[in-house]
Amino acid sequence: PKIRGPFRSRSVPSLVEEARRLASDGVKEIILVSQDTTSFGQDLGLTDGLARLLESLAKVEGLRWIRFLYIYPTMVSDRLLGAMASHENICRYMDMPLQHASARMLKTMRRGGNRETLTRLVERIRSGVPGVTFRTTMIVGFPGETEQDFQELKCFCSEMEFDRLGVFTYSDEENTASYELQPKVPARTAERRRRELMEQQARIAARKNRRLVGKKLPVLIEGPSQESALLLQGRLESQAPEIDGVCLINDSEAGKVCPGDFRTIQITQAFEHDLLGVIVS
Repeated sequence: PKIRGPFRSRSVPSLVEEARRLASDGVKEIILVSQDTTSFGQDLGLTDGLARLLESLAKVEGLRWIRFLYIYPTMVSDRLLGAMASHENICRYMDMPLQHASARMLKTMRRGGNRETLTRLVERIRSGVPGVTFRTTMIVGFPGETEQDFQELKCFCSEMEFDRLGVFTYSDEENTASYELQPKVPARTAERRRRELMEQQARIAARKNRRLVGKKLPVLIEGPSQESALLLQGRLESQAPEIDGVCLINDSEAGKVCPGDFRTIQITQAFEHDLLGVIVS
């Protein structure tokens, strides 16, 4: 944190030109990621810089999916949600690290907000972008976190039913603002809280995946599966690479597709993280 400099944005034209080059080379999906993606363009004097960038990228021929990650909770504008909802090639996928739901813990983390404001934010995003996949991360065991704080977080996650949830235990790092905070949460307690939250999320994720069985959805083929050479692996719009689950494809026609192809699959089976399907077109 102490070596991080100020945000520096590339110009919109330079990013659009890079996207055009990638698309001309056959790239079907691009991913925008930064330390704080919603701050894009502020240093250039742009208002709604990320939304403007997405609107420009959406016009690039050949790009099927435009995905962006790491969105700060206080920077979600109506124009950003409008861009997501109105362009088919902008993924309806929101990656937003909320970190906690207890007002006391959010204040300690220097983030602000509370359970009620976060609930309204999530509901606003889901209303503005129908069908959006919501991914977030939480931290348990932060200095000063009580059992009451944790239970509030757990209830919040249960109510919100996030599509994707990552839970991390806090760890001390020298030269950070939290290093001197007391009292420290015992490692065993922090791990128990992480496990409880992930077990709850596992049930939510499995239930949400079961709702997809029978549906026909577009999938981006990535290549042979890491699970078995007899299976192909791909991703839905709702699955970001490396951090989410995948679609495993069991099909006699699998040998006729190549990495980078888009196909429609019918979901035949659902697991906690992954899905199984067959190609239908």
